[in-house]
This record gives sequence, structure tokens and C-alpha cells, in this order.
Amino acid sequence: MNALVKSTHQALAIKTGSKAVTQIAAEEKQYLTFMLGNEMFSIGILCIKEIIWYADLTEVPMMPLCIRGVINLRGAVVPVMDLSNRFGKPSTPVTKSTCIVILEVETQTEGEHQNMGVVVDSVQEVLEIPVSEIEPAPNFGTQIRSELIEGIAKVNGKFVILLNVNRVLSSEELGQIGQVAAMADMADMGA
Repeated sequence: MNALVKSTHQALAIKTGSKAVTQIAAEEKQYLTFMLGNEMFSIGILCIKEIIWYADLTEVPMMPLCIRGVINLRGAVVPVMDLSNRFGKPSTPVTKSTCIVILEVETQTEGEHQNMGVVVDSVQEVLEIPVSEIEPAPNFGTQIRSELIEGIAKVNGKFVILLNVNRVLSSEELGQIGQVAAMADMADMGA
């Protein structure tokens, strides 16, 4: 995995290069691919800060089920989301290949960013996907709401779902999920 992290950092260094590199970046985008169950997903590398092995999390009461807890990342508290659970599937089981991908996402306050971790079954590779190979999100055929999908690409004969990170990790949507979960808990207690 260290080689993958190194190649991610090299790819991030490329983005600050010359006009030729900028033109190539406009024609191709780099994505980190990972597995959730039997499906391959990807996230644009520009929002990825680092990849770490799954470590003990501190659970936080009254959080939506898709929030596994928080980790201490060099003195900063970072919330960690279970993407499988966020997409309405069973939680990701922890194995020796389970990773946490640390992402930088936009907050509701303009110009501010927050680090957030996502639990994935396994990290695969960094791929350069030509923009021409990316299709818009379909209205059907996936179990994920289309607004959470940036697009779909076909790589080596398989479909890769490109996630819209800012929508998937939207604090506004997570707040709504938390409110719905709290109402469901209250209804269960009243029954």
C-alpha cells in the first residue's frame, strides 16, 4: 500500500506543473479505485489526503449509523464514515485489507474544508480515466442515488462508479440522516 500512497502523492504533484500537464489533466482525470463488497468505486485523487490502515475508532453516541466513529489523526479529530452503510448496504466488515481513505471535503461555510475518513474494503489502484470515457450518472441500475454519482466509466471491461465526494459526505445530508435515525429510534421506544 505504501507504493499506492506514494503514487497518489506523485499524481498530486503533477497537478501543479506546466501548461502541457494542465491540458492533459483536462483530458484525463486520476481516480483512486477501491472495493465495497463486489463493486468497484472511485474518488478523484485531488480530494484525497492519505490512506491509512483501519484502526480502532472511538464511537460517538447519537450519530447516524453510517458514521463509524472518530479517529485521532495527528491531533485532529476526524469523523469516519462507512460508505457501504451510507449506500444502504450492510456495514463493511473489518479485514486485514480494510482501509480508511482520508478526504478533504468542502463545508457549508464557503472556502472552508474538513477532513473526513471513509472505510473501504480494499484500495485498488490509481487510474487515469479520459474524460471522454466517463458517462453521466444513470437514472437507474445502481442502488445509489444518482446525485451521489459523478459518472460511470468502463475500465478493463468493468464499470467503475465515480463518486461525487462533496455530495456523499455532505454535512447537510448527514444531518438529515441523523434526524431520520433519531425519529426512528424515538418511534421504536414509543412502540
